Amino acid sequence: HPINEKSPLFDLSQEALGQADFALVATIRGLDETVSQTIHSIHTYTFDDIKWNHRFVDLYRKTDSANGPSIDPMRGKPCRSGQGQERGRRSRSCFVWSQLVDCQDGQPKKQRNDIVVAEPDSIEAADRQKYNEGMLRRQAFKYELMPNGEQQRAMRRFAGSCRFVFNKALALQQANHQTGEKFIGYVAMAKRLTEWRNGRETPWLKDAPVHPLQHALKDLDRAYKNFFAKRAGFPRFKRKGSGERFRFPDAKQFVIDQPNSRIKLPKLGWMRYRNSRDILGVAKNITISRSAGKWYASIQTEREIEQPIPVATTAIGIDVGIARFATLSDGSFIAPLNSFRAHQQRLARYQRRMSRKVRFSNNWKKEKARVQKVHTDIARARKDFLHKTTTTISQNHALVCIEDLQVRNMSRSSKGTSERPGKRVSQKSGLNRAILDQGWAEFRRQLEYKMQWAGGMLLAVPAHHTSQTCPCCGHVAAENRSTQAQFQCVACEHTAHADLVGAINVLERGQRLFACGEDGSGRSRKTTTQPASAKQEPTEATMLEASLA
Repeated sequence: HPINEKSPLFDLSQEALGQADFALVATIRGLDETVSQTIHSIHTYTFDDIKWNHRFVDLYRKTDSANGPSIDPMRGKPCRSGQGQERGRRSRSCFVWSQLVDCQDGQPKKQRNDIVVAEPDSIEAADRQKYNEGMLRRQAFKYELMPNGEQQRAMRRFAGSCRFVFNKALALQQANHQTGEKFIGYVAMAKRLTEWRNGRETPWLKDAPVHPLQHALKDLDRAYKNFFAKRAGFPRFKRKGSGERFRFPDAKQFVIDQPNSRIKLPKLGWMRYRNSRDILGVAKNITISRSAGKWYASIQTEREIEQPIPVATTAIGIDVGIARFATLSDGSFIAPLNSFRAHQQRLARYQRRMSRKVRFSNNWKKEKARVQKVHTDIARARKDFLHKTTTTISQNHALVCIEDLQVRNMSRSSKGTSERPGKRVSQKSGLNRAILDQGWAEFRRQLEYKMQWAGGMLLAVPAHHTSQTCPCCGHVAAENRSTQAQFQCVACEHTAHADLVGAINVLERGQRLFACGEDGSGRSRKTTTQPASAKQEPTEATMLEASLA
């Protein structure tokens, strides 16, 4: 159909061109005229037959305090106050979605073959410079140290000194609170540290470097801030043999000789380490820790890298579970490792041997070392499995949608109290053990930063009713999931694996969240003021698709 004044495409293009000052040409084949659209992006790739523009940088809403308020091209008016940056991103995403894909009630359909998006030959210098800006990557490299006997004893003393300073400062804070005095900040506590080092009671604190001791006070100060902000519980005292570590926070305090595989630390001298890989970037700090009788050095680095551009072109939804560690929306799944289950009998046998020994005797310490070795093997096997899995997913997909699971609540004990005893405590205990054996929280953490490094995106969507919603007709009922693994819709009789249905629904909700800022779960938010749904904004674009059909 030719473009005329009555065409919704004509009105939309004129409004967009009048309100924005960007230039990108979307050539629609089969029409009599070429329509200029104000779509400005770095690159375009495909998400499961859905053409999508990514990496928005001031795309549709140009904010400039000197030139006036922001302009929303979807409404052709200045942005309303209080919408915030998140609402701006949602409006832009919904606008692009409506322009580049067929939409019907907010649901994406197959890609149109008659729409080609091309970058203009000339871009403003300021915009190009903004696009070419790199990102700062902070990454840690962990190596196993090979200290001699004297260095091992010194590191144990340094870790013990840091633990002593942390516990002494915590006890002082508690006593200060009981007397009704104010909280002691880090600066005032650091002055007390100088008194402790020069005092007669603890002169051995001088044998340890001062910077790790000061950093122990910073750790306590950060723990109190997290407690006041309700991000963590009240700080607890540290015990010997658990979490032995200390940190040198300044790069001037250590020297790394990577060609010769050695590190020089204050009051420890040169020390060998297993140089398993090269250190990338500028070293900022180093943390020395002990685990299962071995010492490790974790070197945090910073480096400037180019803005990553995703190589993959697909979107995927992931449903995690126990029988299947992860089920992908494309039909594939990842089998679980179950590292704890594989070592459970051997661990129980060593724990029984340890319980028969006299506490703190030499034989008891030997059995304790064996138990720690089993726990270390379990943790390392799980971590290796998660790293390999998350790396594969981040390299093969540009958009990953997962469930926003509350693992702590899911694995909470059901034993109850003496007045209200729990039900099926042993069954729930086995379920909790299986949930924690999968490492869902660590899986999400690794996947989040690896997707950022690869230039992709990770979205977490509400998890309720994902395995009870039919992906064909949208019917939600508990009867749809007849068994743990079988899904059969009672409305349309659609049959599939329950985990696969959950992964498909997770992907659908992620696409809605990415496009329109809605979780797609059907549960309305209970807020005082309901914001306007971004899903209703691309009405004109939907009319355009209908006119072109």
